[in-house]
Amino acid sequence: MRALCWNGINDLGVETVGDPRIVNPHDVILQVRMSTTCGSDLHFIDGYIPTMRKGDVIGHEFMGTVVEKGPAVKKVQVGDRVVVPSFIGCGSCWYCQHDLWSLCDNTNPKGELQEPLFGYQTAGIYGYTHTFGGYAGAHAQFVRVPHADNDCFRVPEGVTDEQALFLSDAVPTGYMGADFCDIQPGQTVAVWGCGGVGLMAQKAAFLLGAERVIGIDRFPERLKLAREKVGAETISYEEVDSVLDVLKELTGGRGPDACIDAVGMEAHGTGVGAAYDRAKQAMRLQTDRGQALRQAILACRKGGILSVVGVYGFMDAFPLGAIMNKGLTVRSAQQHGQKYLPRLLEHVVKGELDPSFLATHRFSLEDAPKGYELFKKKQDGCVRAVFLPN
Repeated sequence: MRALCWNGINDLGVETVGDPRIVNPHDVILQVRMSTTCGSDLHFIDGYIPTMRKGDVIGHEFMGTVVEKGPAVKKVQVGDRVVVPSFIGCGSCWYCQHDLWSLCDNTNPKGELQEPLFGYQTAGIYGYTHTFGGYAGAHAQFVRVPHADNDCFRVPEGVTDEQALFLSDAVPTGYMGADFCDIQPGQTVAVWGCGGVGLMAQKAAFLLGAERVIGIDRFPERLKLAREKVGAETISYEEVDSVLDVLKELTGGRGPDACIDAVGMEAHGTGVGAAYDRAKQAMRLQTDRGQALRQAILACRKGGILSVVGVYGFMDAFPLGAIMNKGLTVRSAQQHGQKYLPRLLEHVVKGELDPSFLATHRFSLEDAPKGYELFKKKQDGCVRAVFLPN
């Protein structure tokens, strides 16, 4: 089959690789109908997350049709159109049983690579370094899905492929970020980032009861999507002297009740802090540019909630004192997609949520490297590049 492979830092290529096969009786094989780029992919493409190997198939946000299933699979059948969360859950460990699916104890066969970094291993994820399991990704014609009865969700009639596609990762990540905020009626939520996850966090904040949502970014086309598709107020951080001062003004001096960082380790910014991050990152003295996260910490009102769904590695100049002295609650995780997918499918069926506007560009699999280049450089208004492998 054909697949998009990582061959080195900023070196992607479409190659012929072996077809996936059933390894465990709980596996299925999907014919991939659609897959999409994700901002967290850029972290290993740019070399900030190690343990990629030449020839690794990448891609973790996808949906497709079941074409083969193992003998122990009961809930899905050949021919089913399904969407699959990016993190793999076994369904039986303590973490899966408590809806903490991205922390599964049993789906990362290379957990020893994580323990020195995190203390414990997390779940495996498709196409996202050997530290996270070394699973083949979904930018391919076919992909193996382990634990299919837990991780495959049938797409109802009337829900399009593009709507289902983003329920794999962008939507549940954003929704979880808003869910972490414990939103109460009348509250204001600020979201750093108007990419796919940030826009979905903004939409979810409204669905969960926020009165006002404020999106922060620098790209006019993304800020326009936040206003027109989500209904958020927006701030372009390149057009103001201080995001913090603008947020104080918008909230009567108190600050947002909750702040969501949907940017992660490659944040852009202005001023001394951004220059510091770039210099430290260039010298490989830290992996992260933390401008968005630091802004969110400082901007959040006293006693508020900070929700972090952007991906991070190692960052210094972290204002822990501000968190402690302001009494902030901090919540963070990789997305627990299996927890949220039934609820999200219901939102789509009811017409309350339509994430398909994230698909600004479409490519064949053969043109996937061009799609990633456009996505990485945010050219031509690209929010997400979608690939059609078959």
